Amino acid sequence: MTVDLLEIFNAHEGIVSCIGAGGKKTTMFHLAEAHTGRVGITATAHIEYFPKTLEATNYIGDENELFNAIKKDNVSKRIAFAKPSERFGRRAGVSPTSIQKYKDVGNFDLLVVKADGARGHFVKAPADHEPAIAPCTDTVIPILSAKVIGLPLNDEIAHRVEQISKVTGLDEGDKIEVVHIARLLSSNEGALKNIGEAKVIPLINMVDDSELEKIASEAAYAALQLTDRFDKVVLAAMKKDQPIVNVIER
Repeated sequence: MTVDLLEIFNAHEGIVSCIGAGGKKTTMFHLAEAHTGRVGITATAHIEYFPKTLEATNYIGDENELFNAIKKDNVSKRIAFAKPSERFGRRAGVSPTSIQKYKDVGNFDLLVVKADGARGHFVKAPADHEPAIAPCTDTVIPILSAKVIGLPLNDEIAHRVEQISKVTGLDEGDKIEVVHIARLLSSNEGALKNIGEAKVIPLINMVDDSELEKIASEAAYAALQLTDRFDKVVLAAMKKDQPIVNVIER
């Protein structure tokens, strides 16, 4: 399915925050690479080192250093920035309350933000302090992997199992069904937590074959029946060159 990725995710301009698990960075980088204007890439949670394939100018420093460096850089098309971290291979996130200032100082057409952490898992529900979505965010993309459907809920595939249990009604070890994904996507304590007034466009990722598309579609339709907070759910395989599989709408 060949579509305008920026149109699908309301990402031609503004601030887009990715939350959840199973493809935040891949989605962010796809959006950054698809945009022809000036793009900022950052995080309000810990993030791995920015890859060289992103072809972005990198700035790492404290908030004042970042503001000054970005303000002086009138040349770079893509700027990736974060704070230093003592964690190996990681950068620390900037303050959510600073995101609008970065957008303005950098004169970015689009600023994409990793606003959540999942430690490499495929599904999560947020803890009390999560997600770290900036109040000025225009669009929130909650993400999870289709590959968890049919698997038992455990800490091999899921981040914050106890929180997922609270949101979905699952016990640890129970099989994750379509209805549980729908509950997670539609819950104010799940994918809709801390979203404010932002537009919400959920993404079910890793839809790599027709069987996964079938069950992901079922989950998307079920989620749309449980909330009016969003009007579509995107099915995708974000690691592919043409990542969009389908868009499920009301």
